[in-house]
Amino acid sequence: MPDRDQDGFVDLRSYAAIGDGRTVALVAHDGSIDWYPTPDLDSRPAIARLLDARHGGSIELRPDANFTVERAYVEGTNVLTTVYTTAEGSVRVTDSLNTGVAGRLPWGELARRIDGLSGAVAMTWSVNPGNCFQYASPWTESQGENPVLRVDGTALAIRGIAHGTPVSSDRSVSGAFTTSQGSRHLVAVVSTHREPVPLPDPTTIDEGIDRTIANWQLWSRNFSYDGDYPNEVLRSALALKLLLHSPSGSIAAAATTSLPESKAGGKNWDYRYAWVRDTAYTLHALTRAGLREEVHAAVSWMLKNIRAQGDDLQVFTRLNGAVPGGTRHPDYSGWRGIGPVVDGNPAAGQLQLGVFGDVFDIVWQYVRAGHSLDPETVRQLAGIADLTCDIWQRRDAGMWELPEERHYITSKLGCWNALHCAVKLAEVGQLEGPVDRWRGERDRIRAWVEDQGWSEERQSYVWYPGSNELDASILLHALSGFDTGPRMSSTIDALRDELGAGPLLYRYSGMQKKESSFVACAYWMVSALAAVGRQSEAAEQMEELLKLTNDVGMLSEMIDPGNLAFMGNLPQGLSHLALITAALSLSGEA
Repeated sequence: MPDRDQDGFVDLRSYAAIGDGRTVALVAHDGSIDWYPTPDLDSRPAIARLLDARHGGSIELRPDANFTVERAYVEGTNVLTTVYTTAEGSVRVTDSLNTGVAGRLPWGELARRIDGLSGAVAMTWSVNPGNCFQYASPWTESQGENPVLRVDGTALAIRGIAHGTPVSSDRSVSGAFTTSQGSRHLVAVVSTHREPVPLPDPTTIDEGIDRTIANWQLWSRNFSYDGDYPNEVLRSALALKLLLHSPSGSIAAAATTSLPESKAGGKNWDYRYAWVRDTAYTLHALTRAGLREEVHAAVSWMLKNIRAQGDDLQVFTRLNGAVPGGTRHPDYSGWRGIGPVVDGNPAAGQLQLGVFGDVFDIVWQYVRAGHSLDPETVRQLAGIADLTCDIWQRRDAGMWELPEERHYITSKLGCWNALHCAVKLAEVGQLEGPVDRWRGERDRIRAWVEDQGWSEERQSYVWYPGSNELDASILLHALSGFDTGPRMSSTIDALRDELGAGPLLYRYSGMQKKESSFVACAYWMVSALAAVGRQSEAAEQMEELLKLTNDVGMLSEMIDPGNLAFMGNLPQGLSHLALITAALSLSGEA
C-alpha cells in the first residue's frame, strides 16, 4: 500500500492529474484528491492537502484494508483508472472531471465511479474542505442524503450511487460501502462558486464519465502526429491540454503553487498564471501537431492582452487576463513542511526582454500555419518591433526571473528572434513598417552576442558578458535558428560538462547546490543536439529521459538527480512541451 509520511504527505510522483478545461485535480495513489481549486485553476483552493495535511482539505476514497495499486489513464484521455487489490477482492475507481455535451459544464463535476471486480471490498470516502488559504472556515449546510459543504463562496454538493448513507459533521461528510463482483457505485462532488448549486441525478453524473471519455478521445483523434514516440507525445499533449483555460484561451504554466524546487525551501512559486513565454513554447508544439482551436484561442487571448497593456508588456497575467496583484503567504506548512506557501507571484512587473521574442514567435508560428493577421494586430506588432529596436540594450531580469538585472545573453537573443520574426512576417506580406531598421538592429544584436556572449576560454556562449558562467536556456536558440553550427555544438559540450547530471541538466551555473535539475532543460538539450546534427546522441538522451516520468506519464518542473524524486510544480507545462519539441526535433519536424 502506498504510504504517506507521518505528516500526511506523499511523494509528488504519486500524483496523476485530471481536468475539465477550467481547473485540475491531483489524485494520489491512495485515492486521495489532494488538490482541487474551484471554479478556476487560479482560485483559492478548497482542497489543498498537497500543501497542508491538516488544514488544506481533501477528497478521500480508498479500501479499508491494505491494498496494492495499478493505474493508468483511459487511452487517449485525462480520465484516470485505478485498480485497488486487497486480500478480499479488487475494485476499479474511475476518476473524471466531467465535461458537458458542448464543452465544460457550467458547474464543476468531480465524478468517482467504483466498479467491483472481484470479491468484496469495504470502501470508505470523505469530503473534507480546507480553509482556502486561511480565507474562510468550511461548514456543512444541510444534513441527510444530499449534504452541501460551503467555504469561501464555494459550494460542494455530494451525490452518489450505492455509496452508503452520508454521515455529516460540522465541516465534512463521509460514508462507507462494500463492493461485490459486478457492482457499480458513485461518489461525486458538484461545485459552484457564489451561485446556486445544482443537484444532478447521480445516474446522469455517472453517464457523464463515459461522455467525458468520448470527448477526450475525439480530441486525441484530431491530434495529428506520426513521428517518433507517439504515445509519449500524445500523453504530454493531453497534459498541456489540462493547462488550457477554456473560458479565456490562456495557458497556465503549471497546475499548482508552492511546490519546492529544493528540499531547503525558499524557492517556492505560484505557477497558476499565463506566461507569454510558456504560451509561445506551447503553441510552437501544438501548431506542429495540427491543433487549430487551442492555437487560435491562445493567440487571440495573448494579442488582446498585449493591446490592453500598451508598451508595458507583462511577463504573465492571470488566466482571465488581469494583471496579477501582490503575493500572500498563508500560514500553511508547505508540502512536507517545505515552505513558504505562496498565493501570487512576485515576478510580476519585471522587465524580461525575452518576452518580445516570445510574442513574435507565437505570431510567426500562427502565420506559418496558414493564418492571417488583422490590421490592428499588424499595427500593434510593428510598434512592438520598433520598441524592441530600442529596448534590447537594457539590462533585465532574464528568462529565469532573477532579482539582479544584467545583460543576459538569452534576453538579447529573445530580441534578436523578435526582429528576425518581424522581418520574416514583413517578407510574407503580414507586417508593415520600417523593415530595414528591424533588419539592421537584428544584425547588430547578432554581432553583439557573437562578440560579448562568447567565451574563447570556455568555448561556449556564456550567461552574461564578462562571466564564464553558463546558462542552459541558450539551447533554445539552436531551435530559434540563431546558431546551429560549431559554436552551439561546443556550448552543448560545456553545458553537459558543468550542468549535466546523467541525462538531466541544471538551469545555470551554481544551481547544483541550490535546486534540483530542470526537466525542460534536459529536453532542450535533445532538441539542440538534433539541431546541430548530433542525432544519435539526441536519441540516446531522449530514451533516458522518457524513463523519468511517473507511472502515468506526468512530469514535474524539476527532478532530483540523486533519487529521481519530483520537485517543483506539476504538471509542468514547460516540461511536457519540451518533451514534445524534442520528439519533433528527432522526427525532423521542429
